Amino acid sequence: MNAFVTDPKGVALGATPLGSTSFTIFPAIDLRGGKVVRLAEGDPARQTTYGDDPRAWAERWQAEGARWLHVINLDGAFGEDTRPNLAALQQILAVGLKVEFGGGLRTPAAIATALEMGVARVFLGTAAIQTPALVDWALERYGASRVAGDIGARDGLVQIKGWQEAVPLTALEAGRRLRAQGIAWCVFTDVARDGMGRGANLAGALELQAATGLQVVASGGIAAREDVQRARQAGLAGVVVGRALYDDKLHLADLLSLAAEQL
Repeated sequence: MNAFVTDPKGVALGATPLGSTSFTIFPAIDLRGGKVVRLAEGDPARQTTYGDDPRAWAERWQAEGARWLHVINLDGAFGEDTRPNLAALQQILAVGLKVEFGGGLRTPAAIATALEMGVARVFLGTAAIQTPALVDWALERYGASRVAGDIGARDGLVQIKGWQEAVPLTALEAGRRLRAQGIAWCVFTDVARDGMGRGANLAGALELQAATGLQVVASGGIAAREDVQRARQAGLAGVVVGRALYDDKLHLADLLSLAAEQL
């Protein structure tokens, strides 16, 4: 059975076999200075703070049925002091959910620290673009189940260093390179939509998955149940949901129920 995803005008964009992967909803916990925040379009000057107790948010998502969390060390992505966020990560891990973690993981030591703390999977963005050998090292040491890619793009170009700098590489080019190295999973974020509530760029995520063979998790702008439903029907690997949950515009238990419905 195949499902088609359409753009907002209803144009079919492609087909992906259903059942090829499980569909996962990842509540996001973005950390800055040990606090839970959301940024608009990745801009550190456009920050909304949702409290200084990351564990409480992890417990809330667990109570609503989450199995995974998507945790980002924003200070690491910006090249700033990561110690408060690593302390927060320790508290999040204590809740017992599976955690995928990224942001500033640009050395073997940083990757090893996160995984040895108990993170189930790390995702590499800037390092994957600037230091391909680090991806090779991580895959050889930890395997593809524990190392994922992270591609953020704006206006067709990949963004690095906390999405503050563009590189002359498209998401498809980056994705093909990651897949050739052995990466199996990838988070794809349309930076212009992140934290804006405009709806996800599912077409871009599906194109990346279809063109590369990566299992792609769509991130950035998830704002309605229909975004989640369309992502699942299209055969994507999952979605990351952030601001819409924190602002109570979407409810995790409802989304998880939707994701569990038979297609």
